[in-house]
Amino acid sequence: MTEAQVAACVLYEDNHLLVVCKPPNVPVQADASGDEDLLTALKAYLKRKYGKPGEVYLGLVHRLDRPVGGAMVFARTSKAAARLTDQVRTRQMGRTYLAVVRGDPPGSGALRDFLLKDERTNTSRAVPEGTPGAKEARLTYRVLARREGLALCEIHLQTGRSHQIRVQFSHSGWPLWGDARYGGGRPGEQIALWGCALDLVHPTKKEAMHFSCPPPEVPPFSRFPEARRAGTEGAPGSFQ
Repeated sequence: MTEAQVAACVLYEDNHLLVVCKPPNVPVQADASGDEDLLTALKAYLKRKYGKPGEVYLGLVHRLDRPVGGAMVFARTSKAAARLTDQVRTRQMGRTYLAVVRGDPPGSGALRDFLLKDERTNTSRAVPEGTPGAKEARLTYRVLARREGLALCEIHLQTGRSHQIRVQFSHSGWPLWGDARYGGGRPGEQIALWGCALDLVHPTKKEAMHFSCPPPEVPPFSRFPEARRAGTEGAPGSFQ
């Protein structure tokens, strides 16, 4: 990522927070691929912008899968990192997702499954309740629009399991468009999953903050003008 590309990702920053719109297909942190990651790029951005000597602190408090884009918050101080991590743990931090799924799910609903992660393959699958090692996964959703055999869904997680949205919707018979791992995505398709909004409490000011980040206008999101408006309704002081 160039310096200009990194700067364009930034939605908000102050002495405690850095909120960005993560591009799809960029790993959040360094992995075995060796590809440039967002955390390293953001540290370099802060180092250049503020002329900081030595190592720049930037705390990672939550993640998005590599192929998924959307709103993320990073902590610029250890105090902010601890408080934001606690918001994630206690579900005080709200994250709203958009997904385009194949099929015809009901207009709204709740999904509850038990997911078992295979660390060797970094995949998860739905298994019967009581399976050793399985963890409960819960989410709610509502359909915002339907077109051409696809449905645009707004999703709220109630648990934070690995690949949860992708696995639960696929298991229910509505795989995500472009999900090669769980939904039979076709070559060249980009997974249609996006973190469109983020709600948190500022770690020092204690003010409610809302950030929104619409998905790019590429298929299949480009077929749904509703996707551009999703997640934009927040409290006063919202950022887009």
